[in-house]
Amino acid sequence: MDPTPSTPRASTAGPDAPGHSTPGGRTEHQPYDGRALTGGPTQTRELDEVVIRKLSVGPMDNNAYLVTCRASGSQVLVDAAAEPDRLLQLVREGSGAARLATVVTTHRHADHTGALASILAVTGAEAVAGQEDADALPVPGVRPLRHGEVLPVGHLTLEVIGLRGHTPGSIALAYREPARTRRVGTVPGRVHLLTGDSLFPGGPGKTADAEAFDSLMTDLVERVFDRFDDQTWVYPGHGADTWLGAERPHLASWWSRGW
Repeated sequence: MDPTPSTPRASTAGPDAPGHSTPGGRTEHQPYDGRALTGGPTQTRELDEVVIRKLSVGPMDNNAYLVTCRASGSQVLVDAAAEPDRLLQLVREGSGAARLATVVTTHRHADHTGALASILAVTGAEAVAGQEDADALPVPGVRPLRHGEVLPVGHLTLEVIGLRGHTPGSIALAYREPARTRRVGTVPGRVHLLTGDSLFPGGPGKTADAEAFDSLMTDLVERVFDRFDDQTWVYPGHGADTWLGAERPHLASWWSRGW
């Protein structure tokens, strides 16, 4: 069940910390640094169209993400992993009435679903997950998502990207900033990628065997690294953020080591 690479690179403070420049962007003055501490406060990133909130919950340092459309107030929670009371408070940070349209589960593992039933019961949100994992979740009626499908969040869209390997139905979600941006720390056209346990700083998520590793790496190369540029920001299922430019030079070594 360990979702992380066997020996991930140590993550440094990162270029998205206050006072640093984001890849391809302007100087970042907002407090988001991509490091949500266990039991700590929410990390909040405000972009022109969307607010992304990150919270670490549970004993395995799971990252839960709340994606809020600034124009409509519509919200999606990604991975209702644990600590439902804290997750409900997270939802209320974006909507005082705890308005929540959808809960996306990036994959079937139990450490990512521990609060799912509670959150659905309180909010009435719809549950969705990757097509091959939907029936394995601990709640009924999960709507399956296909690779390439578009998930609306108010006036925004999130693209569903299938990353088969950590589990058969693992997915990532991609949001692209508009071509023209205004806020400090934004980058026109930059992609924000919520990867679950499929990509971390230092490598892909853990896989059960060589076949699953080959599947995950092939999807990561063809569906992520070949499509998105180096400034693409990565929000993983555990631990600190990264960006594709930091990981791309290591693809060959990941292939050769086989994990």
